Amino acid sequence: MTQPPHVLVIDDEPQILRAVRTILTAKQFRVTTAARGEEGLTLAAAQAPDLIILDLTLPDLDGIEVCRRLREWTQAPIIVLSVRDTEKDKVAALDRGADDYLTKPFGIEELLARIRVALRHSAQTKSGGRAVVRSGALEIDLAEFRVTRSGVEVRLTATEFKLLAHLAAHAGRVLTHHAILAAVWGPEYADHVEYLRVYMRQLRKKLEADPDHPEILTTEPGIGYRFMADG
Repeated sequence: MTQPPHVLVIDDEPQILRAVRTILTAKQFRVTTAARGEEGLTLAAAQAPDLIILDLTLPDLDGIEVCRRLREWTQAPIIVLSVRDTEKDKVAALDRGADDYLTKPFGIEELLARIRVALRHSAQTKSGGRAVVRSGALEIDLAEFRVTRSGVEVRLTATEFKLLAHLAAHAGRVLTHHAILAAVWGPEYADHVEYLRVYMRQLRKKLEADPDHPEILTTEPGIGYRFMADG
């Protein structure tokens, strides 16, 4: 029988640890907790959890440093759960390898939804990823370099497809401006945020039912973008 997913929670607030443990245990997750960064790193190495929930404010290490050190050896999804809600902190955590970011106080259903997305993306990555990604009427065939909307092919430029494919391949994850630009255009373009915005506007005009209120290519203000896939 397949074991339920194992979640490691690294947070120095006892009430948060109790609450998250109670929530996840009720949903049949296995849960391990740590109140310090070094303890969390040790448990992560020893137990290889399927997902890590990480606070940024820890008594011994900054959470962003913990994230950086985790990413040196594990690809387990990392969801940051922190009272620190500045764009700078969010971008720093995401650029160090976090998959998502939730600000305290958080909603239970939102946390569970983010966990489901992160675990699903992790499973797809391990199995080689999906060749076809769907979001409503939109279908992206990553192997055939083909995009259709309601069965009708959408013509994209090579750069537009490369951008869309990168976002779709990381469906559900928040990708920072810096990370997208470096991956699609190269490291020398990493600070050209307006360049990225121009291409996102073009993609939304071609793909969204209402480009001014996107539901597929959503904006994380001041941080980056997220591709919203089905299921």
